[in-house]
Amino acid sequence: MDGAQTDIEGQDALFDEYDAALAELNEAKDAWVKVSPTERIALLAGMKDGIMKVAEGWADTSARKKGLVAGTPIAGEEWLAGPYATIAGVNAFMATLNEIEGKTFVDHLPQRELATGQLGVKVLPHSIWDRLLLSGVRAEVWMQKGVTPANLKKHVAIAYDIPEKDRIGKVALVLGAGNVAAITPLDVLQKLLLEDQVVILKMNPINDYLIDFYKIAMKPFIDGGFLRVVKGDATGGAYLCEHPIVEELHITGSDATHDAIVWGVGGKGAANKKAGTPKNTKRFTSELGSVSPTIVVPGPWTSADIRFQAENIATMKLHNSGHNCIATQALVMPKDWAKGPALLDALKSVIASSTRPTWYPGAEQRLNSYAEHGGKVEKIARGENAPPVMIGEISEDTYNRSCEVFGPALGIKELDASDAESYLVAAIEYANTELWGTLGANILIHPKTIRKIGKKRFEEILAALRYGTIGVNGWCGLGFLITACPWGAFPGHTLENIGSGIGTVHNSFMLEKTEKTVIQAPWRPFPRGVLSGQLSILPRPPFFITNKRQHKIGRLLTRFQYRPSWFKLPRIFLNALLG
Repeated sequence: MDGAQTDIEGQDALFDEYDAALAELNEAKDAWVKVSPTERIALLAGMKDGIMKVAEGWADTSARKKGLVAGTPIAGEEWLAGPYATIAGVNAFMATLNEIEGKTFVDHLPQRELATGQLGVKVLPHSIWDRLLLSGVRAEVWMQKGVTPANLKKHVAIAYDIPEKDRIGKVALVLGAGNVAAITPLDVLQKLLLEDQVVILKMNPINDYLIDFYKIAMKPFIDGGFLRVVKGDATGGAYLCEHPIVEELHITGSDATHDAIVWGVGGKGAANKKAGTPKNTKRFTSELGSVSPTIVVPGPWTSADIRFQAENIATMKLHNSGHNCIATQALVMPKDWAKGPALLDALKSVIASSTRPTWYPGAEQRLNSYAEHGGKVEKIARGENAPPVMIGEISEDTYNRSCEVFGPALGIKELDASDAESYLVAAIEYANTELWGTLGANILIHPKTIRKIGKKRFEEILAALRYGTIGVNGWCGLGFLITACPWGAFPGHTLENIGSGIGTVHNSFMLEKTEKTVIQAPWRPFPRGVLSGQLSILPRPPFFITNKRQHKIGRLLTRFQYRPSWFKLPRIFLNALLG
């Protein structure tokens, strides 16, 4: 009884902390909506300072908690997906707010009519730094039908259109993600800057070791009374979700957690869902993952192309040990393609060289389930400390088409390929109709194959792929790192059929009514790409699991984002080339 009493007392104390935090936010919410863009820029500048104060400790602690040795190449992932991505997002929001008057930043965004008649808005490259550091990478946001050049500004930064006297403050709950460190602070900025809401952030217990770093990084918003950061388990989360002061919710997590919050659990939850009577009726945005496909299109691949794209696919699968919401889980291959066996052999070779351990709770059980449902599963050994990567086949079993493994498992689906165009059409139809979720997808296609299909026709085919971010020859995860890109599911999900979620985050140009983002990366790395006539000086990307200088590049890029300078570029370029 003493232990139980202690638990109850601890829970009561935690709830008291929540109540106090929410009361403070409730007092501050109407003040926040009157904070000017200039003042918001100052708060973000202070956040940049805070991030740099803790960047080293943040990245090293994240690496250590995930079973990595700080200062080793693979630990560089924690620089790039933590301090770097966060500070890059802060910079992007500062630039937008600096031109929020008249939304003049929109005037600098190239626009074009797509093959579908929709409006395409190019968001990358946007600056000279983009052209140098992400050479050859392009990102274009495809707007929903009805958005035109004439009315685009009406669909941008709409919270800032409301006259100050008419703005109404709100308190939002952000339920933090447990896997990638930059997700949580960027979700907070979504609520603060795009939706004009103050935030109580409940950390995920999996990575609440980051709370002290976040409190320093986001101190300006905390000191202003606009943000509170708290810990807690599922019981604490449930208390906050139902709290009367909380008016809106956002989660990066699983569809099961979303449905438990909205509809309830067990039989009662199922009954609520069937009746269309949600237990929680607050506005709820979400990013919930997917069974993400990578579609390999047959073409004139060289042996060097095969090796590079094998590294590309392995990264899509094993970055963060596969504990990513857009980790490739379905590799769609052309049946009987002569180069297919060589690509799979190269992929297995790269996989075998990656020794990052799994660390996300439940991974072992999910991998065991995959082994039961993945057909003839091959286990690729990776050394003593890392579990083998499972490569299976995607059959009619619903498990490997509808369950996100969230770990190092990959399914292969072969489709007939009489020619590249008909194969690509069939592969997109397969991804749309057979695989769960709509968050992110990838297409690997030789430039000569695109030219053979025809650029306009390729764009028409691409338009049919219903995913929120599509990577062409690059991982759709680039859309997460490039915070100019809206990040979220393809629009159309509902509370009853939540799929990969509702709404977007990041989106530093504050675009509304977006459909998807298409990112195109160079087919070949520098210098091989230049020798074949490709206009890009991008070498092996720093986030590749095979990059030998990832830890150095991640630190250098973070420092560059803090204070961009031409003098910092030579070291970045040197390490990028050596990577």
